[in-house]
Amino acid sequence: MDDKGDFERGPNPIDLHVGARVRMRRKFLGVSQEKLADALGLTFQQVQKYERGANRISASKLFEIARYLQAPVAYFFEGLSEQTAMEGFSESQPEQFVHGFLMTPEGIELASLFPKLPPRYRRRVLELVRTMAEGDDVEN
Repeated sequence: MDDKGDFERGPNPIDLHVGARVRMRRKFLGVSQEKLADALGLTFQQVQKYERGANRISASKLFEIARYLQAPVAYFFEGLSEQTAMEGFSESQPEQFVHGFLMTPEGIELASLFPKLPPRYRRRVLELVRTMAEGDDVEN
């Protein structure tokens, strides 16, 4: 505890997860923070804080977000097991890396386009990326 008697810690892991899912869904739909904020009667800075997990999203606001982003409320909790929710969310290093990538514009675009490819092309793209990644290690 610090001098004020509060625990020193960052945002709640569940708030981080829900905020990241809001961001991912918003970006997937091509909705700006400003547009979402206007629809919710908020400032875009408030949406930023929600997405970073810095501010907790109330149940009523999450319901409005879900309705606007055309997703069930449960979508924002996907990836959290009951055990995880009870103990606090802790991603492994590879999971954090993948999650971080999926939150980038490139990651979101790739994740939305990749399933549209026929399976044979998916394998080819994967082989190309694997080869490029392995080659990058050798060159650097």
